[in-house]
Amino acid sequence: MLFDLALEESDADTLAEVAAQTRKIDGQLDRFSLDLMLSGEDDANSAIVSINAGAGGTEAQDWAEMLFRMYLRWVERKGFKSEIIDFQPGDEAGIKSVTFTAGGDFAYGYLKSEIGVHRLVRISPFNASGKRHTSFASVFVYPELENEIEIDIEEKDLRIDVYRASGAGGQHVNKTSSAVRITHLPSGIVVQCQQEKSQHRNKDMAMKVLKARLHQVEKQKQEDKLQQIHNGKDDINFGSQIRSYVLHPYQMVKDHRIGLDIGNVNNVLDGDIDPFIQGVLLADSQVK
Repeated sequence: MLFDLALEESDADTLAEVAAQTRKIDGQLDRFSLDLMLSGEDDANSAIVSINAGAGGTEAQDWAEMLFRMYLRWVERKGFKSEIIDFQPGDEAGIKSVTFTAGGDFAYGYLKSEIGVHRLVRISPFNASGKRHTSFASVFVYPELENEIEIDIEEKDLRIDVYRASGAGGQHVNKTSSAVRITHLPSGIVVQCQQEKSQHRNKDMAMKVLKARLHQVEKQKQEDKLQQIHNGKDDINFGSQIRSYVLHPYQMVKDHRIGLDIGNVNNVLDGDIDPFIQGVLLADSQVK
């Protein structure tokens, strides 16, 4: 209605305001639609991003640094926070590898679509003959998992048995049932304690042991999950790339998974990678 009134009155200021509000709403709807696609177990987590230069020495190391800058600019655009965990500089220029965090809601959900080999084609700035050169670098993304594993044990999941502790005989034989055995029914873990004379203290000690063992089980699950993700890495070479960035003889960035081409390479390298991220997420959601 406001648009109709502004159009009728030829009110340029109001028309501009309506247009701005419409763009804002469209952006919010796009973000909401995108968030709905991020339903994976770890999608809401922050991300740990690792970039590694492929074979090719200085060329590949320079390309790895260009990718690093691209992702830092994307993180900045999103209002996320970044922190470098590990940085290995190149021999002459660029970087051999870098690992950093992208801290923010759904950072992993977004960035997991960037996992793979990225290919650059350009005139080499490191070669006096001015020949075209192809470089590779790999990007890998892990979900940032909580260091503190909360162990919540419910009473209904426990079977607690008490029994008479064994002793040396004679007057030292424990005539009361102070020993405690606790069975955690979901995991099948059994712990017991009979060292203390008090049943209450034996139970407390057994619970501590049970929590420690369950903590170790959960920690192993996290390690197994990260290893499973890690095993999905591709070799850093031709044929396994997910995206090509061509600077010569023409300029174009092409995502080979969804067939999306973008001609403004500078914008992409300056962190404008949302069209690729959204395209991959949309394609994945349609497959599911």
